[in-house]
Amino acid sequence: MPHDQRPTAIVTGASRGIGLGIAHALAQSGFNLLVTGTRRNESTATVLEDIRNHGVNAEFFAGDISDLGSHDELVSSAQTAFGRIDCLVNNAGIASPVRGDLLELSPENFDKVIGTNLRGTVFLSQKVSKAMLAQTDEIPKSIVNITSVSAEMVSPERADYCMSKAGLAMWTKALALRLATSGVGVFEVRPGIIKTDMTSGVTSKYDTLIADGLVPVKRWGESIDIGNIVASLASGKFSFATGSVINADGGLSIQKL
Repeated sequence: MPHDQRPTAIVTGASRGIGLGIAHALAQSGFNLLVTGTRRNESTATVLEDIRNHGVNAEFFAGDISDLGSHDELVSSAQTAFGRIDCLVNNAGIASPVRGDLLELSPENFDKVIGTNLRGTVFLSQKVSKAMLAQTDEIPKSIVNITSVSAEMVSPERADYCMSKAGLAMWTKALALRLATSGVGVFEVRPGIIKTDMTSGVTSKYDTLIADGLVPVKRWGESIDIGNIVASLASGKFSFATGSVINADGGLSIQKL
């Protein structure tokens, strides 16, 4: 399929980890990609080359989604490069800057987490939704929000992060209802314990916990596990399931006696 006829996906925070796994899975499914990150670095060219090796086109946008003023340029970059936007994957997010007693949570840290994980994601979704609604074609449209098992499972030492993901879960439901009659599927994917560079510092801790049964399938999740789910949702085959939550956690969140 020529590039100008391929569907296009925006994946935020796709320079590494889960976002990069999602970008590769979408590229394998035939999507052109606009991947975003806070800045270009020495690995950006390699990331784009690896995605393009799937036979699609890929471009990079440097920006922080917490900066609402950058959203217009992000959307126009995708439209200029590919002429369309068919899928938005809201993956970019930050961890709690400080873990500890929630009674000591600072307003500054709270605002930083909410500003990226929730506020930035909400208003980028708003911009992209309007762009999608302006397109008149039959290519499936979707918005996939990457939240976390922490949207429901509580970690009191990082309450700001949990609240940001719980808020994004509600945004998913609201947006699904708003876009339902327009044929845009909106979904939430909740990763569990995923092996990325961000979890490298706690590998030995979770190796033990997983072996002891914390995760019923008894293995770490991989970025491609999340990517394969997102690519399936972006295909349009799950459009009647709009608003659904996919627990991508190996059974971690299943309540047990």
